[in-house]
Amino acid sequence: MTAAGVVPASTARHPEASLHKDSCSSTPPSRVTPAMAAPGDPAVSNYTIDLSHVEDPNERRRRALERIDNAPFGWRHARAIVVAGVGFFTDSYDIFAINLCSSMLGVVYWQEAAVRPGKVPYSSDTAIKVSTSAGTVIGQLFFGWLADIVGRKRMYGIELIIIILATLAQSLASNSPAVSITGLLVFWRTIMGVGIGGDYPLSSIITSEFATTKHRGAMMGAVFAMQGFGQFAAAIVALIATVGFKGSLESAKTVANCSGVCQLAVDKMWRIVIGFGAVPACIALYYRLTIPETPRFTFDVARDLLKGDEDVEAYILGKHEGHPDEVKRVAVLKSTDINFLTPKASWSDFWSHYLTWKHGKMLLGTAGSWFFLDVAFYGLGLNNSIILSAIGWNGGSNVYEYFYRNAVGNLILICAGAIPGYWVTVATVDKLGRKPIQMMGFVILTIVFIVIGFAYEPLKKSDNGLLALYVIAQFFFNFGPNATTFIVPGECFPTRYRSTSHGISAASGKIGAIIAQCVFGPLAHRGAKEGTNSSDTPWLKHVMQIFALFMLCGCLTTLLIPETKRQTLEYLAGEREMQPMESRHELERGPNSE
Repeated sequence: MTAAGVVPASTARHPEASLHKDSCSSTPPSRVTPAMAAPGDPAVSNYTIDLSHVEDPNERRRRALERIDNAPFGWRHARAIVVAGVGFFTDSYDIFAINLCSSMLGVVYWQEAAVRPGKVPYSSDTAIKVSTSAGTVIGQLFFGWLADIVGRKRMYGIELIIIILATLAQSLASNSPAVSITGLLVFWRTIMGVGIGGDYPLSSIITSEFATTKHRGAMMGAVFAMQGFGQFAAAIVALIATVGFKGSLESAKTVANCSGVCQLAVDKMWRIVIGFGAVPACIALYYRLTIPETPRFTFDVARDLLKGDEDVEAYILGKHEGHPDEVKRVAVLKSTDINFLTPKASWSDFWSHYLTWKHGKMLLGTAGSWFFLDVAFYGLGLNNSIILSAIGWNGGSNVYEYFYRNAVGNLILICAGAIPGYWVTVATVDKLGRKPIQMMGFVILTIVFIVIGFAYEPLKKSDNGLLALYVIAQFFFNFGPNATTFIVPGECFPTRYRSTSHGISAASGKIGAIIAQCVFGPLAHRGAKEGTNSSDTPWLKHVMQIFALFMLCGCLTTLLIPETKRQTLEYLAGEREMQPMESRHELERGPNSE
């Protein structure tokens, strides 16, 4: 019955000399557990559990992972949040900074355009914005797969290096007779997107596999919430750059007339805004490259029992990583008599796992929910200028006021809706649960988009109606599916496919973002007169109606995801179906055996 996960006692005893540090010791094993320790006890972080008496490797693995699940929240958890969160801060900054820089690029490179002088053509604007999402899809799939093959530690940090190099290359790009600025930015933003894509599955699963069961949702939510601060920082840097070049910018009345010192100032501004995105990434790089491997990968994929034991011990004690006896470690790795509960990763196992409806529906639910969400989320987020124009927070008497109002308007929208939504999720996700928050968010967003879509004209004429609904939408994006679609895929899949599955789910979302930019962005301008500015969006109300339909579809896919609140990763991966050791031994002995 070994194929079903039953481990005969004889096979468990075979590698005894390698698995046990002192299996013949008469000293009784320690009975100290995290549950017995009082909260706030300074000795809690140093508790030890002697597992040398445990013969069965699967039982040893279970008890070791329980220590991570039940460990009290401490500095090691806060450090994991910060290290992973800085990456998401950078990702969000780089993705959304292009909104602010798009208008600057128009002044610098399209000043002599016959149509819409001083503004980026729709086709170039779409290509520059979509290129990041295209690269992100590649990065999410490729890095997600590699992290399940070679390990989380080996891949973590590489994606940040890619982001840093591509960001600096963008800030130094310029037009030439051979290559246009559009081509250069599309190329480098695609490369940057590959790095950003890799950050999604890696940061999610590393945080979840190191987190405690009690606080796992809040920890993952806090990592993702750094996106809000990234958007905020992009607007702040744009505002500071605008104020810094105020004198030069005030010399021109409109972007079409911005030349000389004004144009030079704008050229410096967009490079500053883009280039600053590499700064936080450089700060976090060292910590990314030195992070230890997660014990779950060591146990379930590398099948390195002694290293997993030692790594758990080191993690609990606040050390970097464990250092087992190499002779014993090699002996255990070479042993053929150890039967594991968890199957070994393979393509055949992957397909058989997900072709089972019980498991396949979870991947369909996480990928589908993320897809439907990002169609609307990026359709709005990458085109904030449309909303700002609709509510009258645009323009100005000179170029300085034009850029100043654009930066401040974005700050208003971010602070009013996005940032509060992220942190309300962090505060409530381990109490309310992931599934209720996601369903609530999709339902409210469906209603909001219906109201905006069918009452667009009256709302546009009111002073604050459209702005209020837009802020509500941003709040429930983030206190809703935008956060939970990141959290759930990092929890509900087995360790051997957790990163790959998260990458597939995240890539589905970015495909939705590409559709939003390539289809719904230009669709909002349908019927606009030639030569009008970006605020002319006759079809925006119909786009909002379509977004309402996508949010409704998100409600349906939410029904397919499991509730992961306060449940261990092993339970969610299906190990609840495997008999515990005591039950398995009883089955082997039979009901009448003594």
